[in-house]
Amino acid sequence: MKVKINRNAAKALKKMLEKEEALGKMFRVYVTHMHGDHAHYELKLDTPTSNDEVVKTDKDIDFILEKGDEYLDGVWIQFFHLPKEEWLITNPSKGDHHHHH
Repeated sequence: MKVKINRNAAKALKKMLEKEEALGKMFRVYVTHMHGDHAHYELKLDTPTSNDEVVKTDKDIDFILEKGDEYLDGVWIQFFHLPKEEWLITNPSKGDHHHHH
């Protein structure tokens, strides 16, 4: 399974991981709900279970994904500062649908 992350997202997530409540945890990417053929995604701090896979990125941040969830494989996590600060989590391999935060 694969996760892509842009540079802005990596910086923002690394800052969150430095906080005390993040000690020993990683970010989980998960599907919040499905709409027909596409999914909406969220991030949260969590610890992996036996149903999970830990996926490494090229930005030195590991993510927890539920094993076998095809909507998580290939997810792309982006963070933008302009025109306003927002997170964008998409999965280009599952259509061009996305979730803004």
